[in-house]
Amino acid sequence: MFGIGWPELIVISLVGVAIFGAKRIPEIGRSVGQSLRGFQDEMRGQGEADPANTSEKNN
Repeated sequence: MFGIGWPELIVISLVGVAIFGAKRIPEIGRSVGQSLRGFQDEMRGQGEADPANTSEKNN
């Protein structure tokens, strides 16, 4: 995976825990997942319709 081995992943994980704290890591992961899901939905055209844009298209 990008030339990163297990020792590097462990060091990166420890640094992340040291910076953000153990309680904050799941919150960060959840928000990143929601952002990626929203981005994918927008790319597929399944995002929420903007009322301003839909009224212009209907006229």
